[in-house]
Amino acid sequence: MSANNERLRRARKVRMKIRELGTNRLCVHRTPRHMYAQVTTADGSKVIATASTLDKELRQGATGNVDAAKKVGQLIAERAKAAGVEQVAFDRSGYRYHGRVQALADAAREAGLQF
Repeated sequence: MSANNERLRRARKVRMKIRELGTNRLCVHRTPRHMYAQVTTADGSKVIATASTLDKELRQGATGNVDAAKKVGQLIAERAKAAGVEQVAFDRSGYRYHGRVQALADAAREAGLQF
């Protein structure tokens, strides 16, 4: 099995558990150059809020480091709260919880999202 297939297998397990819980989901995707985050409904049918390093206000400077991930976390928390979402389940998409993924989660918590 390739590393990406193993990551997707882990992600599928977590998503099924979140679907059972019935809470909104904060999904994270990372590439070497950018970070993406979105808040979706529990079943994944509707996107409530999005943020990424491709957004106009976050595009200046480096976009693939921990500082950029913190900015994405703050922005997704602000947009989710504006849409009326306070509580989410964190879906790390099979990525290890360290580095940029952890920085995004910590920044979202500090900005007021609960998970």
